[in-house]
Amino acid sequence: MFSHIMFNKKMASKVGICLFRNDLRIHDNEALFVANQKSEALLPLYCFDPCHYEGTYHYKFPKTGGHRLKFLLESIVDLREKLKSIGSNLIVRKGKPEDVIPEIIKTFSSEADVSIFLHKEVTDEETKVEKAIESKLPVAAVWGHTLYHIEDLPFQPKHLPDVYTQFRKRVESDVPVRKLILIPDKLKPLPCSIDPGEIPGFADFNLPRPESDPRTAFPFSGGESAALERLNSYLWETNNVTTYKDTRNGMIGPEFSTKFSPWLAHGCISAKKIYWEIKRYEKERTANQSTYWVIFELLWRDYFYYIGLKYGNKLFFAGGIKGDNVKWKTNEQHFKAWQEGKTGVPYVDANMRELAATGFMSNRGRQNVASFLTKDLQLDWRLGAEWFESLLIDHDVCSNYGNWLYGAGIGNDPRENRKFNVVKQGLDYDEEGNYVRLWVPELAGIKTGRVHCIWTASKVQLETGNVVLGQTYPHPIVLAPEWSKHVNRPGSSSSAPKGSKDYQSPRGRGASATSSRTQHTQYAGQKRGLDFYFSNTKPQ
Repeated sequence: MFSHIMFNKKMASKVGICLFRNDLRIHDNEALFVANQKSEALLPLYCFDPCHYEGTYHYKFPKTGGHRLKFLLESIVDLREKLKSIGSNLIVRKGKPEDVIPEIIKTFSSEADVSIFLHKEVTDEETKVEKAIESKLPVAAVWGHTLYHIEDLPFQPKHLPDVYTQFRKRVESDVPVRKLILIPDKLKPLPCSIDPGEIPGFADFNLPRPESDPRTAFPFSGGESAALERLNSYLWETNNVTTYKDTRNGMIGPEFSTKFSPWLAHGCISAKKIYWEIKRYEKERTANQSTYWVIFELLWRDYFYYIGLKYGNKLFFAGGIKGDNVKWKTNEQHFKAWQEGKTGVPYVDANMRELAATGFMSNRGRQNVASFLTKDLQLDWRLGAEWFESLLIDHDVCSNYGNWLYGAGIGNDPRENRKFNVVKQGLDYDEEGNYVRLWVPELAGIKTGRVHCIWTASKVQLETGNVVLGQTYPHPIVLAPEWSKHVNRPGSSSSAPKGSKDYQSPRGRGASATSSRTQHTQYAGQKRGLDFYFSNTKPQ
């Protein structure tokens, strides 16, 4: 499938440039291994591509926010130290790889016989970089981001099942996981006395350094060293992996789930490394549903990656991979309330504030805020996906957009019109309201699970808790009829609370006259951004 740039086993060069992107590690790094094996001199390179620090495609949020930049910079620092420990170094430049690499080559004594080695990506912006480099130099691309290798799949990627369970059953029964790539203790020398370059800081990106928050569920650093420490801790030091299936829907603290996702997204740890370490744990200590469930989640990550490969830019269309004609609403006030965690729905608000403060949100939280945006507010799912892209420290294009399509009902969910009842979910997973009170301190005085439906609290409860709805905490901007089943006042959500002028009753979506493919194409070269999206439209 990628034969035009895949590695030719006879290929060898005097200088091999290993371009690091979303593979910021030494272990199990096939691009690094092949570059070192097939070259007389090795130049590891990372480019801070300015495209990654512009605006998101439609709504122009900062593509890389402060929390992810912090994690990335920590990962780059760690990668450089790792490379130094095995006789090499990380060359760092600011610029597009397709421009930086030719400039580096000019510093060599001879411009001949230079090859580029990298890991293959599947989404549009990343593959354009590969093609731009390939137009100038020989490129050897290897497959290394997934647990299951593309060449080992029991079907062609274009025949990938559209239901996760079918994919999982096929690969689990038919496909072995490849062994780890072992990197030598000593790498080939750098090609010349090249300036390694300084690792930039926040000022170079016009971003303030984010403050640490003691409430965070992710108090870890970026980098391969921290990733391997976390893997060792979660398995061997604490045995937390044996209870993962029972605790994974927790909300507070670092230990309720693996927290591997930020390191996986940046390639600081490989999925295969986690897989084989769990297999060793199962052999030496114990195997149960929880140890398997970590692998189950790695398979979801694989699945979304292959969905990205199969469907390409449909991953970003308004109608998703289904091509549905969805008429999304354009209520700017509702979006800002969601974005800022001021919807008046405490469980939603707590999750959105945690994201803004730390760059992290639990999987349970992500499902609920996505459902609320797309099903309760009926706003364009891409608003949410791009906001997540900006803030999440574990942003992965395929996983983020794939999950948002899934949540919006235009992706790979076999159940039609799945909708999360955010009040029920809050009571199920934060029964006493501790999570809400942690992140929504203005509700700290409401001491029970009543905090999840604060608009139904009695006057005495509100006064005791020092809460004045509409002043210290907003009225809910929308009330869904199904919420009333889970509060102590039946029917309390049948009408908007006093002062809630923005209340909307959920209604079915109408059909759009423009197909998602056409709609996506029409954006090219046109104005984009929040102001453009919400201009000349009335809240519906």
